[in-house]
Amino acid sequence: MGATREAKVGGRINLLAVEAALRRTQRLLGDAPDRDPLDDRVLGNLLAGYAYVDGLVTGGVDPFALGNLKHLLELNRLVLCGTSPERRAAYARHLEANERRFYGEDAAGIRDVVEWVASHPGAPGADLAAGVYAMVLAQPQLFIEGNHRTGVLAMSYVLVRQGQPPFVLTPENAEAYFEISAALRDTARDGPSIRFRLPTLVARLSGLLAADAGRRHLIA
Repeated sequence: MGATREAKVGGRINLLAVEAALRRTQRLLGDAPDRDPLDDRVLGNLLAGYAYVDGLVTGGVDPFALGNLKHLLELNRLVLCGTSPERRAAYARHLEANERRFYGEDAAGIRDVVEWVASHPGAPGADLAAGVYAMVLAQPQLFIEGNHRTGVLAMSYVLVRQGQPPFVLTPENAEAYFEISAALRDTARDGPSIRFRLPTLVARLSGLLAADAGRRHLIA
């Protein structure tokens, strides 16, 4: 999967602005009947994930590099259980199953995601971030649970590393984001999809990221 490499340092995530945006989304969209609730626990776990992403960027850590993949797994643990040792202990078996899937025991695992990143050197931030999200969400999905939220954090890392704002769910971008995500869930990582359907969805998501780049979520 390639040698370990250092990530270039981009901007800093404005965590207060991210929280304000997510709480606004919670108020306006949190009770949508066809989607997972954005309750306080889910929101708090997401914020812990954004803080972790910020630490990776400022620390120059590339989570897609060999030896650093554990950081991508930690993002998933954060969105599922937050930082609570008690909650992680209670869901230990589930987290272990997620880890086995992540490393490719029962599915394609992280290798496909890392190889996709390695095969797109020099890609613009929005394109690379969209591709990472697509490879997390497409079938077979990277994790048993938490693919959407982990994918958002993974693509936020790619964006912030390049000095661009993280992706944050808002009432304004939610409809387009959920539509693209639903299409990705029905798309395979390999076969004909990777040549035809997947690039189209990646391009749509990249366009959304570029159009939705709210500088208030970034401390330059």
